[in-house]
Amino acid sequence: MAEKVAKTGVKKERGYLYFVDKNGDVSRAKMSRGGRKKGKQSAEKVARAGVKKKPGHLYFIDKQGDISCAKMARGRR
Repeated sequence: MAEKVAKTGVKKERGYLYFVDKNGDVSRAKMSRGGRKKGKQSAEKVARAGVKKKPGHLYFIDKQGDISCAKMARGRR
């Protein structure tokens, strides 16, 4: 059960990994592929949201391009 935290409306492009950075903004980095040489991966900011992250929650970019969060499952047996 995920809840929407911020509406950013980011349009995703193929070949990029989109994530919520430590400042709470949406960033992207070029995805690494099999035969390609690995170089310095620099992330670029796509949208500013300034989301305050809570411990024990997972923040991600949903299908609509908005930031959502879900409580992480910890310690199940």
